[in-house]
Amino acid sequence: MIQALRRRRSRAPAALRIAGVLLAFGFAFPGVYLVYRALRDGTGPEGLLWSARTLGPLLRSLRLAVSVSASTLVLGTGLAWLTMRTDLPLRKLWRVLLPLPLVYPTFVGAAAFIRTLNPGGLANDLLSRLGIGSVPELRGFWGAWFVLVLMTYPYVYLPVAARLRHLPGSLEESARLLGDSAFAVFRRICLPHAGTAIGAGTLLVFLYTLSDFGAVQLMRYDTLTRAIATNYLANPPVALALSLMLLVLAAIVVLAERWFSRRLPDAMSAKSDRPLDYRLGRWRPSATAAVALTVFASVIAPFIALADWARRGLFRSMTGDRALTVDYSAIAESTFNTVWVSVVAAVVSVAAVLPIALLVGRYRSRTGSLAHAVVISTFALPGLLIALSMRFWTLRTDLVLDLLGDTAALLIFAYIVRFGSLAMGISVVAVRSVPERLHDSARLLGAGPLRRFVTVDMPVMGPALGAGAGLVLLSVMKELPISLFVSPLGFSTLTTRIYGSFEDAFIAEAGLLSVILVVLSFVLTWFLVVRRQEHA
Repeated sequence: MIQALRRRRSRAPAALRIAGVLLAFGFAFPGVYLVYRALRDGTGPEGLLWSARTLGPLLRSLRLAVSVSASTLVLGTGLAWLTMRTDLPLRKLWRVLLPLPLVYPTFVGAAAFIRTLNPGGLANDLLSRLGIGSVPELRGFWGAWFVLVLMTYPYVYLPVAARLRHLPGSLEESARLLGDSAFAVFRRICLPHAGTAIGAGTLLVFLYTLSDFGAVQLMRYDTLTRAIATNYLANPPVALALSLMLLVLAAIVVLAERWFSRRLPDAMSAKSDRPLDYRLGRWRPSATAAVALTVFASVIAPFIALADWARRGLFRSMTGDRALTVDYSAIAESTFNTVWVSVVAAVVSVAAVLPIALLVGRYRSRTGSLAHAVVISTFALPGLLIALSMRFWTLRTDLVLDLLGDTAALLIFAYIVRFGSLAMGISVVAVRSVPERLHDSARLLGAGPLRRFVTVDMPVMGPALGAGAGLVLLSVMKELPISLFVSPLGFSTLTTRIYGSFEDAFIAEAGLLSVILVVLSFVLTWFLVVRRQEHA
């Protein structure tokens, strides 16, 4: 009887397959439309490829992405090894603090360093008292590199730390008994088994750097994203052609990573009962100082700067010196907009990927596999390109302009396309975690598909789906390009208002809004990243 039931359900319902196809089309639409519009309205690839107007931003983007990803590879891997496999003092504290740069949008970190080092800034004043009169200006390539490395190294650190935690210490002990030095063990044992995690984290940093807009904009470094934002109204064909170049570049990176990862050895999945800790010896003070300096520069220093600006603004307004340019009702409105649009986007994202997860995780459907690949591939689509695609789509289509041109629905759709892939993997795991015997029992008792989904699937999948929604929520709250270019008129989020305040040099207002956003992001990061890492 049980086998007959399983054979009957082996094929996915037609309605579910149709839903998977429609959802895959929705996720693919911004990228497909962008390619279509670029080929139709672009200036032509022959003259464009060798034009200094486009070749310059392309080379600068590559230079920055390669530099940042290489630096985070070294920094993130080194920090993971120090905190997971050595006798570094205060290891538990560092494990909590090192992921926290994730709470900062990169443009907030960039603004914090720029304004702090400028005349009148907190660091500049402190250095002046110490007799240091000139501080190098943090702009251009080196400014963008510095900020992006500090803000993105957790994307390498977190997966590598998780992999090293699960690497059985017996492998390293055997190598040590055979006479290998600590460095040789790290090179021959740890690196190969952490290779997939290192590659995945480095790829994420590379794609993140390619798609970053806020930090390079504030640092005045002309990458592809900054050139696209500059030209999308003044010269749409050039903006579309630049977008196509960025899209192709991201696709090449993803394909190269998949090719490389297949050639790495399989990672260990069993958790080690006896992790091997290395003694740092005379390097212990230097290693501790390096980790502490990283935490200070990436977490503590930006928050001190933001809190100082907020304090000055509040003190100034309370003493009647000069009122803030943004009143408390506007702050509350932006905070409310950020929360509700993020919650809606997170919930709808999980609902959108769940049918595809069911096709993949329960029915092993080819349609589901194709739709799954489409959703995952949208991860490589930068937010600025999604925003550009949505903006051109509404401007060039009268019906869409009338229906969606100035609504939050278009903004939420753009968020879903951008971050739905974050919920995809967790949703597939959630679907596969439902025991088959529970479905078989419910079916024997006469429960229909909807009742089984509500009474059997959701109670089991709920926690994992909630974690996936939380990751989407955290990402939407910090997203700048989509919020900046797709939001309806008069609709402001914390990121758009912070960015506008920085651009207009309203530092106190930007600091106050940034503190609110960072605190909200910190709470989410604590529950979704730090606590999950400690209990992994």
